[in-house]
Order: sequence, then C-alpha cells, then structure tokens
Amino acid sequence: MVMAVPNTESFCRDCFATAATATRRCRACGSPRLVDHPEAFRLSIAHLDCDAFYASIEKRDRPELADKPVIIGGGHRGVVSTACYIARIRGVRSAMPMFKALKLCPDAIVLRPDMAKYAEVGRAVRALMGEITPLVEPLSIDEAFLDLSGTEALHGEPSSLTLARLASRIESELGITVSIGLSHNKFLAKVASDLEKPRGFSIIGDAETLTFLTPRPIGLIWGVGKALEERLARDGLHRIGQLQTMDQGELMKRYGEMGGRLWRLSRGIDARRVNPRGEAKSISAETTFNTDIDSLDALLPILRDLSETVAGRLKKTDLAAATIVLKLKTADFRLRTRNRKLAAPTRLADRIFAAGRALLQKEVDGTRFRLIGIGCADFTPARQADPVDLVDPAAERRARAEAALDSLRGKFGRSAIETGITFGRLRRSARAAARAGNSPRPPEAAGD
Repeated sequence: MVMAVPNTESFCRDCFATAATATRRCRACGSPRLVDHPEAFRLSIAHLDCDAFYASIEKRDRPELADKPVIIGGGHRGVVSTACYIARIRGVRSAMPMFKALKLCPDAIVLRPDMAKYAEVGRAVRALMGEITPLVEPLSIDEAFLDLSGTEALHGEPSSLTLARLASRIESELGITVSIGLSHNKFLAKVASDLEKPRGFSIIGDAETLTFLTPRPIGLIWGVGKALEERLARDGLHRIGQLQTMDQGELMKRYGEMGGRLWRLSRGIDARRVNPRGEAKSISAETTFNTDIDSLDALLPILRDLSETVAGRLKKTDLAAATIVLKLKTADFRLRTRNRKLAAPTRLADRIFAAGRALLQKEVDGTRFRLIGIGCADFTPARQADPVDLVDPAAERRARAEAALDSLRGKFGRSAIETGITFGRLRRSARAAARAGNSPRPPEAAGD
C-alpha cells in the first residue's frame, strides 16, 4: 500500500479530516480539537499515558461519581494512589499522605484500589496499542512508549493520525481517556504527553527542541529527583538552558555519569530505542501502618509477609534478583532505603527476607516507622538463581520447603498455609502494638 501523504500537517482528532490551513475549528465536523504542527506527519515516537487511570475507571463504572472529586488510595494513614482531575485542582497529588489530601479536599470520595479490575483494563489498552505497532514498551499498568516507524504504509496514513484513532478507540471501547505525546525520541515524547492533560495530544518537533527546553526547569529532565535538583540549585543551575551552555566534560566532572545525561537530555538527545520487552526495573511490595511501629518483633512478621509477596511476583517472571532493597518511612515522613547485594541472584522468599531482616535490624533504634517495604532489583535470567550454597547446607532444604509451600498455595490459596514467623504473629503483633498505641494495618501489596 502506498501512503497518500496529505499536503498539510494539520488534522482533526475527532473526525480525522486533514485541513488545508489551520483554523480554530474543523471544517468537516466543527470540532475545536485540531492538531496543527509542522512536523505532525514526520514523527513516530510516542508516549501514551492514561488520564487519572484508577479514578477514571471508577468513574466509568459509577456514573454518579462523574462530577465528584475521587481519590483512590488507602485509609487515613495511607497515601494517594491517584486522584481525578477535580481533586487535583484542589491540590491533591499522587503519593500524598491521605490526611493531607483530605484536608485539601474534605468532600472527596475515597475508594480502595481494585487492582484486578485496573490490570484488566490495562491489558485491554495494551492490546489496542499492539494492533497498531509491535514496538510497545510498557512503563507501568497505564503508560507505554510506542514506535510507529515503518507502519505508515501499513495503516495508509501518518503515525500521528493512527495515534489519534487509537486514542478515540480507547475512549469509545474502554470508556477511559488517554493523553499522547509525539516526538523524535522517548524523553521528549514523555514530556509532551504531560503538556495538555487530560485528553491531550502534544508534539515536540525536532526543529523546536532546543527552544522548547531552554526555559524549562531542570527538574523536567528524566532522572533528576528532588535531591539532585536541590544540589543543582545550590550550584546556581535552575533552567535547562543553563545546562545547554555548559561543556559535557565540566558537567561530568561535577556530577559524574549523571552529568553526561544532563548534557545530552538538555539538548534533547536520547538514543534509547523503544524496547518491547520492557525490562523490569524493580519488583516490590509495601504497607503503611494505621499508627507508627518501633518494635522489631512487630515489624519482622510484616516484612516476611511482604517478602513472600515479592517472591511470588518474581516467580511469575523469567527473572531472578541480585539486589534486595528495604524501604522505611519514618513518622515524620523521612524515607530510608537500604540495599544489599546478594552473593547470587534469588527467587526465594527465604533469601529476600533474610537480606531484608539484616538491613532492618540496623535501622530499628527506637525510631517510629509508618511504612515498610521490601523489593528486589538488578535482574538476571531465572536459570542463574539460587545455586547450591556450600556454606549453608540447610539452604537447599529450605528451598525445597518453599517450593512445596508454593505448590500448596497454588492449589488452595495463599492464606491456606503460613510460615512459622507469620503464623498468628501478624495478628498478635497487631494486638500488642495496639496496646502500645501503634497498631499495624494488615500488609497490602504495592504496585511493581
């Protein structure tokens, strides 16, 4: 098929008609949702992001919530998973402590997340993406990169039109909305998808890359977290344009490998390809307590339970993990993360828990914690996992016991059998902590 390239780079996102000249409304259907960009029909790297994903699904299924502020998350001591745009206007943000969110938006309707339902919708979105290109790299349940290079002939139209049709299909068939960013690389495509939420379609062209980035805050750059942004600010660097004037060697001397990334991304240079395998960066689980805990005896059963959750997720993949990460949040919201590199990669809850316990024992010093989490990273193929340990002859026996445990849980459910450290202790530690005024909430698995 030979693609008929329109003699314009403007089109309507509702009826998909192309326009000879830019106007305020589509001449075919009257819609104001026009895309008008000089590179609209030349770019093929996109980032698709579902709008307020969890909240949008709940509003779809409960129409009476359409004009209400909705927050998805835990109880009063939990955090916000996501919030609808009505709540966001009031200042509510993801990862915000729930008590702060409810102060900002006291009339919000708070719903517990239904991860099974969200995962089903996420798979449906991904299936629709897969119909237009095989090059889909998921970043999470509700966002992904797409590379439509070479698909123009297949679809008989430029990539931007194909993406607009995809957004329309997701809205009509699944009842949720998405925002799309289109550019010449992944970094800029992801930046673009955030520019006009919700139901956005934004383009950052090659020719405008430097002028677009120059006035933007450095925090826009992928990988620049709060700590690095503060360090850069102390060095007098606030805007991306300042980085554009600096030598690469100078930035690397100051900031190491990150300096090279700052140099490249400040100029819009990103050579990463869209990887349909979407390699996992980490697998984790965490829980927030109803009130704070400072007791090792109360924390250990919870850590064991979370370790089993992480191991279960790991075993559903073809991966093993070489690094274990402990996450703690103190009563005053200070975050602690501690890592331990293993002698060999693992897929076993026993080894994940052992590493996490060793890290936790160093942190329990009377500090009161409101959250604990355990995760794994640095993945390798599963075949490299858990070699015979000559130093610990009992390790192989514990591995066989865990395999038997997994088999029983596969047949009868996870709650059918518990390990010694968790048997009754989750409930006992909750009661004991409650008498001391620091009762833990039963653990809940966090998203990967």
